[in-house]
Amino acid sequence: MTEKRQDLAPFLLLCLVGFATFFSSYLRIPVMPLYAATLGAGPAQIGTINGAFMLTAGLLSIPAGLLADRTGRKLPIIAGVVATAVSSLLVTQCHQPGQMAAAYILFGAGLAAFAPGMLSLVADVMPANRLGQAYGWYTTAIYIAMTLGPASGGYLAKALGFREVFFVSGSLLVVVSLLALLVLPQGPPRHGTDLHAALAASFELLLNYRLLACLLATAGSCVGFGVFLTFLPMYASQQGYDPAQVGFLFAAQAVTNVVGRVPIGKLADRVDRRWLVATGLFCLAVALIALGQVVQLAHLAGCAVVMGVGMALTFTAVGALIAELVPAAQRGLAMGMYNSCIYLGMMTGSTVMGIALKQIGYSTGFAVAGGVALVTMLLFLPIMREKSCNRSNT
Repeated sequence: MTEKRQDLAPFLLLCLVGFATFFSSYLRIPVMPLYAATLGAGPAQIGTINGAFMLTAGLLSIPAGLLADRTGRKLPIIAGVVATAVSSLLVTQCHQPGQMAAAYILFGAGLAAFAPGMLSLVADVMPANRLGQAYGWYTTAIYIAMTLGPASGGYLAKALGFREVFFVSGSLLVVVSLLALLVLPQGPPRHGTDLHAALAASFELLLNYRLLACLLATAGSCVGFGVFLTFLPMYASQQGYDPAQVGFLFAAQAVTNVVGRVPIGKLADRVDRRWLVATGLFCLAVALIALGQVVQLAHLAGCAVVMGVGMALTFTAVGALIAELVPAAQRGLAMGMYNSCIYLGMMTGSTVMGIALKQIGYSTGFAVAGGVALVTMLLFLPIMREKSCNRSNT
């Protein structure tokens, strides 16, 4: 029993660092648009600031993951927390929207460096037969932080002011960087110094079709989730619902997502994880297609709950699958690809659908997003099944 608890200690510290980083970072989420508006930013400029963050995080996650494989996990993780802290503190000195966009590029770079290393460490410190539970608990910790952070940021903005929230965020992240320096495990030994050999080995990941299927599932689900997050408020407002009722719909999705991850993680260690991913994608498709066809609040809430179930199923199982499919020496790069698919998928969903909605309307728009999730599921299963059969026959 004592040995088991000792084995869990590094993992629990990972959950603590992950929670603290995302909580401190997400304090700024509800404050940024309001603070940017005080600097003269309009809706387009506010969108550019958020876009700068998401695009940077998406593009840099892959090289950050490769760096985590070569230098060890700890250095990129700590550098990422420091960069995120600096970005918050820089915002307090901004006087123009363009300056905020530049600071948010650093924010995206910081989270790009942080996330792949942390996701890799989860698999490094936990045995393979408990990866589902590990990703269930870790993603629960960070998702709770993503929920509590914005709520706390809104309260602090009211009590202290907009600029002060960024100062609090940056200060807390400095403390988190020191905590990470002290408590994070080192992870597996770093690669050798031959960069060419490392890049050649990393290129082999592109031939791992099961990994590519997992990345496809991640991107496809995030396209739909990006549409949900971006356009549900406008659709609900169009139906006559006030901001409090819109908040209730988001809470229904978030609570279901959080509560479902740990039991789903345990289930993922007992059953074929491929079917959990496929079921999650099917739930996302059903929720999105139905969302644009209903108008009653209870029905919209039901769609949000199914959306939360789909997110919990897909992301808990796919994280464990990716960790299982790649060797430890390439896990950082694989998790960087995974993280990149999350940010770029969400950005694609919000931007492409934003352009299309004027022509097709919300009902068709949500149905298209659901169709993307459904097609993703139909592609995911045969790829995973075919490669499993091929491997078992060799």
